[in-house]
Amino acid sequence: MSSKEARRPGLVQAALAGKATNADAALALGLSVRQFRRLRAAYRAAGIEGLLHGNRGRPSPRRRPEAEREWIVDLMGDRYAGLNDCHLTEKLREVEGLTVCREAVRQLRHAAGIAPARRRRPPKHRSRRPREGCRGAMVLLDASEHAWLEDRGPVWNLLGCLDDATGAILTLQFRPHEDLHGYTALLRQVIGEHGLPTNLYGDRLGVFVRNDDHWSLEEELAGAQDPTQFGHMLAELAIGYLAATSPQAKGRIERLWQTLQDRLVAELRLRGITSYAAAEAYLPEFIADYNRRFAQPPREVRSAWRRAPRDLDRILACRYQRTVAGDNTVTVPGRWIQIPPGPGQRSYHRCRVEARELLDGRLMVLYHDRVIAEQPAPAGPFTLTPRDSCKPKRRAALGIDAPGSPRSDDHPIPRLPSHPRATPRGRLTNIRRPAQTHPWKRTFHRNLLPQTAGAGRT
Repeated sequence: MSSKEARRPGLVQAALAGKATNADAALALGLSVRQFRRLRAAYRAAGIEGLLHGNRGRPSPRRRPEAEREWIVDLMGDRYAGLNDCHLTEKLREVEGLTVCREAVRQLRHAAGIAPARRRRPPKHRSRRPREGCRGAMVLLDASEHAWLEDRGPVWNLLGCLDDATGAILTLQFRPHEDLHGYTALLRQVIGEHGLPTNLYGDRLGVFVRNDDHWSLEEELAGAQDPTQFGHMLAELAIGYLAATSPQAKGRIERLWQTLQDRLVAELRLRGITSYAAAEAYLPEFIADYNRRFAQPPREVRSAWRRAPRDLDRILACRYQRTVAGDNTVTVPGRWIQIPPGPGQRSYHRCRVEARELLDGRLMVLYHDRVIAEQPAPAGPFTLTPRDSCKPKRRAALGIDAPGSPRSDDHPIPRLPSHPRATPRGRLTNIRRPAQTHPWKRTFHRNLLPQTAGAGRT
């Protein structure tokens, strides 16, 4: 008997004993006088059981057939195992053709004793950063390392960009490592499909920002450290970068990874995808479906996307300041390029030039922002990696050889063929160091030469 029905026996008995009128008892129970008279007749006929609701213990007429309930439970534990209640409800509607609500799925799962995909925790108090007003004002950039193919493939990184104003996924890419090549290709795809954003918002990965305390003399004079290769690209494209100091600061894209680790993994399993090449081909379809379900309109109609420059491929490259050698060649670690003669058979010997290694592997030499030499990409697959000829201590400070960074052994750089040096005919013996008074030890200056009267200088 419910709490509502527990008040009825006392008032019905009082009305039968003449201690209360039908109108007063009906008013106390919130019923009409006619309904209260029905309760009195039911009490005389069946006692207290006559006051209970007639549908008590009967199955609901809207209850699903038992065979259909068992089928849903079988799908939970077999084909759609590991899906959360919301995702499972969508699959039952779109794939199986069952119009079932999420609460019904939750009740069936709870009755079958199947644990939820993720444990629900009480929400904690926090302050949310308001979204940007228009599209392209801020793009969140990050990567997530996960077993996206479960036991059907290795653990890879999924790199992605998220629009802050709408919450829509802009692009996703699979990469074996979180490296400069992956983020440059990701930025190239975003610019090609949407345009130049105003700001990028990411973490303090060594690809994005400098985390070392090394300052060169030029940097001390300038009052700022030189940016990374990715920072040079953003500076030339006039794109700002905001570095978050904690994962909670970029919580929107962190929650995106939690959703993708749930939904994307399940979708790849349901489609039987066993390679990252096939998973890469499925990503556009998944992005369109995700944005259709979860993206929201921005507050402002205008867009902050800007038109991409014509020389975008030349901007998305690693830059190296070099001095042209005597044979008009420019060398970067692992590669060299020959500079052809300039106008009027001009030589570029000792000129300061800039060598750029593009995303597709091409090598360019720029002199006063003009391309004077270009070399095609090397044969085979190419990975854009910062080529630095600095000392190991400096490389460790820059994070080039840090764990998780692209190492030289992961991406071997072809070396130039070494020519054997000419060996002397015989081995020198009885080698002695010259004395301190030897002419080789003396400091030479032209003012120390004897002056001759009337002698001119050349």
